[in-house]
Amino acid sequence: MAECKHFAFRLLDGKKFPGFESPNIKRLLEKWYLSQRMRLVTFNYDQPFQIYEKEAFSSQFFSDINVTSNLLLPSSDSQSWAPFGGPVTQVVCEEVPCTVFNMGFFDRLKAEGVVRATGAIVKCLDERYEDFVVADELRKILLMEDEERYCTFNETDRGEFIFRIFQHVCLGGAVCQYEDDVGPYLDTTKALYKDLVTVVKDEDAKKLSVTSWIFRVEAYNDEAYVFPGNRAHKQNFCYLIVDPLKRHVTAWYHDYGSSFM
Repeated sequence: MAECKHFAFRLLDGKKFPGFESPNIKRLLEKWYLSQRMRLVTFNYDQPFQIYEKEAFSSQFFSDINVTSNLLLPSSDSQSWAPFGGPVTQVVCEEVPCTVFNMGFFDRLKAEGVVRATGAIVKCLDERYEDFVVADELRKILLMEDEERYCTFNETDRGEFIFRIFQHVCLGGAVCQYEDDVGPYLDTTKALYKDLVTVVKDEDAKKLSVTSWIFRVEAYNDEAYVFPGNRAHKQNFCYLIVDPLKRHVTAWYHDYGSSFM
């Protein structure tokens, strides 16, 4: 039996994310109440990692003091940050497909009448769904499985990382100011995807391919959900984006907090 690896992690200071840091994207993330409770942090890890080792890798990630002391969580009023610290007794790790990297993937929003030809999002009567106010057809297809247009994206589509980014930015935070036009959501999705995912061109095959591995993770202490946030929620998310060539892992996470802040 192969010996179980022990991964060690070290904070990578100075990692740049041009998309996240651009003035326009920063303004939008703040408007949608995401940047106030969202962070990105990158670490080096010390030995080769294979995708079948994802459970051990993610568990050791949340057990490493260099990680837990640098995963900061926001206060309830979003005015300050404090180290997560742990402890963690269980990590649930889901591999996230990342086979779509063309924004044409979202053209069907217009074809299905969710978005007008101009980019304007089709409105509807307001209704409450879980923690969200649903005021347009876009939020309907993102949230409400019994809606007619929900099948615009099938379950395979919805599993793709690019769709998850789009859904997160569209739904926003607890006091989100929504857009009337889909353009800002698409532009932000594209910018964040470019920051997070490594895409290379295979010169022999003459096509693009993704070299990053992506995992959605949830951390528990016994039965209690402890990271990110303190409850399971569509907008409580943490993705580990692994660059196996550079031995970098970036945690992109958001703590939704309370709906009544």
